[in-house]
Amino acid sequence: MIVAIHQPHYLPWLRYLHKIASCDVFVLLDDAQYTKNGWQNRNRIKGPNGALLLTVPLRAAAFRPIGEVEINPQTSWREKHWRSIVQSYGKARYFHQHRETFERIYAGEWGSLAALNFGLLRALTQGFGISTQVVASSDLGVPGHGTDRLVGLCRQLGASHYLTGAFAVGHHLDAESFAAAGVTLSVQDWACPAYQQQFPQLGFIPELSAIDLLFNEGPRSFEILMNRYPHPAPESVAPVPS
Repeated sequence: MIVAIHQPHYLPWLRYLHKIASCDVFVLLDDAQYTKNGWQNRNRIKGPNGALLLTVPLRAAAFRPIGEVEINPQTSWREKHWRSIVQSYGKARYFHQHRETFERIYAGEWGSLAALNFGLLRALTQGFGISTQVVASSDLGVPGHGTDRLVGLCRQLGASHYLTGAFAVGHHLDAESFAAAGVTLSVQDWACPAYQQQFPQLGFIPELSAIDLLFNEGPRSFEILMNRYPHPAPESVAPVPS
């Protein structure tokens, strides 16, 4: 069984969705410490002038677990983000098929960043037709830090493979700890595919929020995300060199 683990992101990008679709269980690391200037409360869409960064304003987020981070209620960020999304994708071919779902999310009251991110992720996985089981790390009761925590989560879930990004392998993962636990460490092999976008005069912009693909390509989104290949078996995910 393939397990992947990641902090919850706001309007996550395609690489994040690809990782979820490539595993059997995806763990949202909601009890990890919030990272300033990361992607937990912001992401990019394509607007008429190019890439546009949408950021959710937070209140006293430093040094707190993501699950405890509160959204600043003193701003009109929901209206601004939704207006930017409509201006960017209102003419996209499949926007109106998903408009009600996302409009309902942006009309809601969100006190918690994690709750907002969970809600958006559910909307995206459903829109893409991704059926991977998603669980929160705070519900699993696994202690530890760093690689030891990741290994513990994999053991708790009965993982045979842990799917990770290449950056983590080169910077902070301890491959020997996974090997000692009998878990094969595998690296996500993915490059952003080209697809139809709004404002073609600006050229193709990769690595945007997954809504960019969903609103533009609709029912073809999953095949494009997966480069037209089916759900990968463990042996088709590149192992980390020993």
